[in-house]
Amino acid sequence: MRRISTLTRVAVGVASLALAATACGGTSSDSKDSGGSGSKKDLGLAIAYDIGGKGDQSFNDAGFAGLEKAKKEFGYKTADVEPTEGETDADKEQRLASLARQGYNPVIGIGYAYGPAVTAVSKKYPDTTFGIVDFTVEGDNVASLIFAEEQASYLAGVAAAKATKSNTVGFVGGVDIPLIHKFEAGYKQGVTDTNPKVKVISQYLTQTAEEGGFASPDKGKAAAEGQIEKKADVVYQAAGLSGQGVIEAAAKAKVWAIGVDSDQYQQEALAAYKDFILTSALKDVGGAVYALAKSVEDGKPLTGTQVFDLKVNGVGLAESNPKMAEVPGLTDAVAKAKEGIIDGSIKVKTE
Repeated sequence: MRRISTLTRVAVGVASLALAATACGGTSSDSKDSGGSGSKKDLGLAIAYDIGGKGDQSFNDAGFAGLEKAKKEFGYKTADVEPTEGETDADKEQRLASLARQGYNPVIGIGYAYGPAVTAVSKKYPDTTFGIVDFTVEGDNVASLIFAEEQASYLAGVAAAKATKSNTVGFVGGVDIPLIHKFEAGYKQGVTDTNPKVKVISQYLTQTAEEGGFASPDKGKAAAEGQIEKKADVVYQAAGLSGQGVIEAAAKAKVWAIGVDSDQYQQEALAAYKDFILTSALKDVGGAVYALAKSVEDGKPLTGTQVFDLKVNGVGLAESNPKMAEVPGLTDAVAKAKEGIIDGSIKVKTE
């Protein structure tokens, strides 16, 4: 039977990683070895980005933060590789295989789209540990890094229900897929459980990732503007790079936006809009990436399904914006909801 485990504690805190993610530049990092030998023993963690790539101030940048921590702590060479527009599963497979051949270990695909590639390449390189975020792949040398996004989204829904004055809030999903359905389901439940009078308007930007749902800020902006016209005064986005457009639209309309994955209030690229980023539903991709890298460095590679939830601080809700404390009842309601999810008295839906 496949081993399923919940980590006792994520190795890196959500908030600190989100801050570290702002330092994004280049596509690879040098080894501490000034000789630059490039020998396989000097090579460490490599990550391959999902759609949107580095600089999305969200999902991919959180993964980069984990890579940066591993590089600093272990002093080895790392690599981070960008996706290409319109690429196929074969392109992803070639990318991962190239990293494994060069001697990087572990090699992690950031995003569910790497599922077929990790499945194929992990069999060809049994001595390399592979990781994949947001997807489950069977394999003796594969760690599937899975998050309870619905739990963080529930907390975002609680915050939205407390912050709204119009009793209308919005949700913008990047792509209409099961993974993003988890965000929507948790958010809607959190809103309704907190105040059943609040209406939730939902919209998905595209049906497939290839259509740009995770990489088109203009699509996100247009969707948010439409929801704001319908009186939504809090808009939560789970849309990758497209979410930047949602945040821009909310700021221009002077309503609340709720960020995702990283603490977007802290992101330098979004500084012009930060006063209108109420909070963010956190997903510690960086902590998961680092945890896998550390396990390999320690000689005890993680394999199987690794679950990151509220109990291990694998997901959460950012508290960076001091204006959160000014919303009556918000802080206490979020704390109570978090306690209920952890002790099991609140069961959060995934659909």
